Amino acid sequence: MGFQWRNRHARGEVYIVRYADDFVIGFQYKSDGNRLKYELTKRLAAFSLSLNESKTHLIEFGRFASLNRRQRKQSKPKTFDFLGFTHICSVRRNDGQFKLLRLSIKKRLRAKLRHIKEVLMKTRHKSPYVVGQWLKRALTGYFNYFAVPDNGQSIRTMRTEVCKLWIKALRRRSQKGKSFNWQRMKGLIWIFIPHTRNRHPYPSQRLTL
Repeated sequence: MGFQWRNRHARGEVYIVRYADDFVIGFQYKSDGNRLKYELTKRLAAFSLSLNESKTHLIEFGRFASLNRRQRKQSKPKTFDFLGFTHICSVRRNDGQFKLLRLSIKKRLRAKLRHIKEVLMKTRHKSPYVVGQWLKRALTGYFNYFAVPDNGQSIRTMRTEVCKLWIKALRRRSQKGKSFNWQRMKGLIWIFIPHTRNRHPYPSQRLTL
């Protein structure tokens, strides 16, 4: 419905980004957003379906949102979560122009750490080199997706917390507790824990490489 409606009824520009059953639609005009939400709600109701109200929001967002809201003496633009990131209206430090800031969703990051903690505790009696190989694969996949510009703090937090969880699990292997010290841990970290470099430079940087 979205593509057909955009071509036939929208007054301004409309952009649709979809993944599985989640999607974000950007409108040039608020009136287009209100109209599509109304018509989509009505269309779904005909099939006994409905929008997920907890995820369906019409917000002011984009490069003009902050300025327009300041002029109206309103609060900062709201954020939204999509594909694992919290999307935020921000500005570049060098010229103060609009920048889309993407940060790892904190709730998802905590859930990932809980999962890693459970695996580390279950596998703590296995060889550290076997567990290290699993950690390397898990973190490489995570960093390859989430290591985008300006998300460095979240990535560094993930790496630091995983290292702490791993040594805690290794120390639980023995009643002596701290027999597995940080000096030994540094060797495992150097071998198995990926660095937190940015995997996705801005297009202007990537195309000049």
